[in-house]
Parts: sequence; C-alpha cells; structure tokens
Amino acid sequence: MQAPNILSAEFEKSPYPMYEDIRENYPLFFHEATNSYVISRYEDVERAFKDPAFSSRHAEAQFEPVYGRTMVQMDGREHATNRNLVIQALGSYKLNEKFLPLIEENAKELLSQFRSRGEVELVEEFTSIYPLNVIRTILGLPKEDMPFLKEWCIAIGNFLSNLSQNSDVTAAGLQSSQNFQAYLAPIIQQKKQNPEDDLLSSLCMAEIDGIKLTDAEITSLAMLLFGAGGETTDKALALMFRNLIIHREQLQKVIADRSLIEKAFTETLRYSSPIQWLMRLTLEDVQMTGGTIPANSMVIGLIAAANRDPRKYSDADKFNIFRQDLDMNRAFSGAANHLAFGGGKHFCIGTKLAREEVIIATNLLLDNLPGMQFINDELPEEYGFFARGLKKLLIQFTPVF
Repeated sequence: MQAPNILSAEFEKSPYPMYEDIRENYPLFFHEATNSYVISRYEDVERAFKDPAFSSRHAEAQFEPVYGRTMVQMDGREHATNRNLVIQALGSYKLNEKFLPLIEENAKELLSQFRSRGEVELVEEFTSIYPLNVIRTILGLPKEDMPFLKEWCIAIGNFLSNLSQNSDVTAAGLQSSQNFQAYLAPIIQQKKQNPEDDLLSSLCMAEIDGIKLTDAEITSLAMLLFGAGGETTDKALALMFRNLIIHREQLQKVIADRSLIEKAFTETLRYSSPIQWLMRLTLEDVQMTGGTIPANSMVIGLIAAANRDPRKYSDADKFNIFRQDLDMNRAFSGAANHLAFGGGKHFCIGTKLAREEVIIATNLLLDNLPGMQFINDELPEEYGFFARGLKKLLIQFTPVF
C-alpha cells in the first residue's frame, strides 16, 4: 500500500477522505515529488510549528523569489526584531480608530453594486476584491491602482501554488513581483519624506533601539500583506458562507445572533482550512509519530488534515459552530487550538485584522442578502492544493433597495 498522492487531480477534487487515510494509516511518509516528509496528525503538525527543531528557512526557496526576504523565513533575533517593528507599526495605526471605518467603507461600496439585483457571484464580485481593497486602503495606496495590484497578487499567488513548476506561471509570478517592487519603491520614499496617516508610513517610521525596517523589508512586508492578508481572508469568507448555507439551521442562528459570526468563522478555519499545508525544515533528527525525520529535511504539515483529527476534535468531519472543543477565547492568538494560522513564533500577525474584516463583511452581507441560497441548489466547487477555496459562489437572495 502507498500513501495517496497529495498532488493528484483526485486529491484536489476531494482531499478530505484522503487526508483521513493519510492521518490514520500514513502519519509520516516521504513524498518524492516535493522531496518532503509529510505529517498530518494534530500533535505532530502543531509540534512542527512550535518546536525549535523546525525552522522556516525553507521559505527562502518558496517565498523569497517573489516577496524578497520576509519574517516568514527568519528565525531568532532577526525574526523577533522584524516582528516587533511590524507590531509597533500596527499599534501606531490603531485598529479600532482607523482600520474599522475603512474596512466597512470598502464592504459597503462593493455591496452597493449588487444588493438590489437579487443574485451575485460572491467570489468574483465581493470576496476576491474586498480583502485586497482593505489592504490597499490601510497601506495608503491609490484606489485607481487596484486593478493591476490585484493582477500582480493573483500572479504571485499562482507562483506560490505552482507545485507542478509550470514555466509560464513561474515567469508571470516573477515579472509581477518585479513590477510590484518597482511600483512601491517611489511610494516608500515619498512616505518617508512626508509621512501620512496610513500603515505604509507607520512601517517607514517604526523604530526600536535605533533599528528601523529597510526599504527592502518594507517592500517585502507590503507585498506579503497583500498575499497573506488577501488570499486567505478571501477564501475563508467565501467558504464560511458556503458552509452556513449548507447548514441552514446554523445560518439562521447566526442571522439571529451576530455574536456567533466569530464562531462560524473560526469553525470554518478549522473545517475548511483556506491554507491546506505549510512547510518547515528540520534542524536535527526529529522523532514523530510513525518514525524519524532526518536533519535538514523538508516537512509538509497538513493543516487541513490536522484540523480534522478526531484525536483533537469530536465529530471532526462535521461543521458545527457550537462545538465545545474549539476555544473562542484564544482562537485568534498564538495559543489557538486550531492550526489555520500556523503556530508558535510564526503565528500569523494579521489574525485580528482578518477577524474584523470577516465580522464587518458578514454583518453587512447578512443584512443586505436576506434569504440567501445557492442558485439552482448548485453546490460550489472547491479547488487548490496549497491554498484552497471556491471557484464560484452563486447566490440568490431577496433584493434590497
């Protein structure tokens, strides 16, 4: 018997039964196509994110060609310094005072284009635009630049997911990265000379013990914010509405009690992880369930498999916003008991922003799309290996004028 091929067409079409097979029967195996060891049980994947025997230096090959050097591949003091500078910049640009009105403004503008129509393709017309627009706005970039910013982000995202090494996808990603860097260079200089009330200016001004972010680091961070903050929130938001429409009794509960939005979002992150796996590099021989991973080995941690591990969650393959084994008090912190945002020192720094984006958008969508259901009862199709989302989300609803 051989472990399922995590890059096969069958796997992309329906990964979760294969995740179960891998988790139960192949908790550790070597995947030749990616030259990586694969782990899938919650305790093992969590350990790979938190144990210092695992490093993020693998990202030099995956992320650096398009993002440059970012916190993603840093360790030790370098990582701590950069992370603290970004936290300082985020702190100076206060979330509640400045971010939230901008987020709501972006959502309302998109909603106004289809709320009276009675139907919408939510991915194309809302979720794929909304998070990127939020990042663009808080960074202080011009609204008219959004079309090519989105185009570059898509090309770079395709590069990161290009496991088959398609040469055209690689070339498009690298060219988009170059275009993005050239676009940001004069803007960063302008923000340094004349700081404005935006996050890019805050990144330029952030300083700890005389250390500031370099132009290259600011550029990489801005691009990473678009990639990580745009694509994951986009996919998670669409997947959450898909899950709620399928489970209508839970949708009705959320409509009646909006405090449940956060539970629905968190359960979606667990049940339908938008990032299906992350990679690490072993710095020493590591004993895991099923055997030993040698030092200097690439490791794929299957987040989506771990987040449905029955050893961690009861009825793990059921979508249940009321589950008691998912702690909402720490769901968006480094102590989260799900792995959708990674874990340890590399826990996603944008979780609070993502949470606020989803809460604001969901409230507005529920208010403006009453009676939402799938058009022709057509179940939306998922796609993707590394990042997984919906191709389309066709919804009909009672028009609101």
